Amino acid sequence: MIVAIRGKLAYSTPILAVVEAGGLFYEVNIPVTTAERLPKNGAEVLLHTLAVYREDSQTLYGFADTADRDFFKVLVEKVSGIGPKIALNMMSRMSTQTLRDAISAGDVSLLSKCPGIGKKTAERLVLELKGTLTGAVGSTISAGGAPVAGSSNIGDAVAALVALGVKLADADKAVRQAAASLGSENASTEALVKLALSK
Repeated sequence: MIVAIRGKLAYSTPILAVVEAGGLFYEVNIPVTTAERLPKNGAEVLLHTLAVYREDSQTLYGFADTADRDFFKVLVEKVSGIGPKIALNMMSRMSTQTLRDAISAGDVSLLSKCPGIGKKTAERLVLELKGTLTGAVGSTISAGGAPVAGSSNIGDAVAALVALGVKLADADKAVRQAAASLGSENASTEALVKLALSK
């Protein structure tokens, strides 16, 4: 099983990275939240990976940290009806921490805003994963590489921005950037929302 790949980033798109390692070029599917954290083309990169083997394909999925990879694995392996494509779409729309918070809080409305996730699938996500995520996924790392602010505040701030009409992906990205800028694990929901709206 390939659990990580280190090499030179040949090129990337918001959903794909091609990594040269040992003279071979590996195509790695990534979420947008990982693409935001990639170095420039030609620089060394480390992606934590999960290989998915099907009858007709072998696909490599890569993430900026082990917490994201482990959460992806939980989504794909533990929730019926969630395959790699839908899981990657979810993680492209919202950070792992926001998704975990939404599942823990039973926020079906927020989860159903992800592409490919209807109300029934969101309810199944909550039912099958609520209470099982503690310890299954490590701490979340911000776009700058630092631990993000308190998890419930992040989820609350994202929900507040969505309620104000901000698109889910934009709200999540703005809150993650605000949390990284504030550099405090105790940043309040209000402070996160204010800074996110000012950008």
